[in-house]
Amino acid sequence: MQVLMSLQEEALALFARLDTPHALEEAKARYLGKTGALTERLKGLSVLPHEERKSAGAAINQVKGILERALQQRREALVQAQQERELRASALDVTLPGRQHGRGATHPVTRTLERIETLFRSLGFEVAEGPEVESDDYNFTALNIPADHPARAMHDTFYLAPGVVLRTHTSPVQVRYLKSHGLPVRIIAPGRVFRCDSDVTHTPMFHQVEGLWVAEEGVSLAALKGLLSEFMRHFFEQEDLPTRFRPSFFPFTEPSAEMDIGCVICQGHGCRVCSHTGWLEVLGCGLVHPNVLEPLGIDSERYVGLAFGLGVERLAMIRYGVDDLRTFYENDLRFLKHFQ
Repeated sequence: MQVLMSLQEEALALFARLDTPHALEEAKARYLGKTGALTERLKGLSVLPHEERKSAGAAINQVKGILERALQQRREALVQAQQERELRASALDVTLPGRQHGRGATHPVTRTLERIETLFRSLGFEVAEGPEVESDDYNFTALNIPADHPARAMHDTFYLAPGVVLRTHTSPVQVRYLKSHGLPVRIIAPGRVFRCDSDVTHTPMFHQVEGLWVAEEGVSLAALKGLLSEFMRHFFEQEDLPTRFRPSFFPFTEPSAEMDIGCVICQGHGCRVCSHTGWLEVLGCGLVHPNVLEPLGIDSERYVGLAFGLGVERLAMIRYGVDDLRTFYENDLRFLKHFQ
């Protein structure tokens, strides 16, 4: 009996010292396994006299029960200790501010384009779209641009194949629309255009919005000036924004003009942005040339058309005070976060 009690004390002391489940299971095998010390004593009961076998077996089973309970308690203690360590390692400080996911924002060019479309819709214009890959005929010939015009040169235009180009303006959309719709027509054609050009005010890809209004009545230079002046005042949110029109030349309009607005940065006093003139050039416009209308079967004596074209990035640069057009397409989050 004394040996049995020593075995119990030895096992309990060992269980209490062990600090991993694996070591605990090895200790269990040492005492309670198939060849364990306590199991061997149970096997030895058969050699004891009959009158001693019952009491010895009861004592061994009592020790076995004590060891099994001690093992279970130690297992639970080790699991609890592991959970506490994990909780301490991943402790959450509820006083810290929450982690927020970054929120995106509409790109400034997209925002400008949407603003332009909204304002022209309010003025009665519809939005028309067309292909970005155009034929030479639609991009040049139908717009009274002769074969020797510089825009047809390889260094100025992206040719994909003979007679096939990436459109250099959205004016071909106007021609396509006139062919497929009846008169009168009042549309704007927004979209991407492509030219072989890159500097602080030009990129090989940029966005244009071109407008067309063809009707029997109400279309004139006076209407053109009033329309564009009203648009610019609403776009820049300046009711007293001064505007002026200077004579110019475009193959598809006659007469043609460049439109300037008073510098919205210095309020016309002169600054670096407006080259100290007090004026900013914003778009080109004019009355549609008869050579564009007549091939489409439109009587230029009966119908009058006005047209204009503006660069979306140009207006975005002025509105947001950006001095390099390429900044819009460098994907610098430090820049884009200003528009969130």
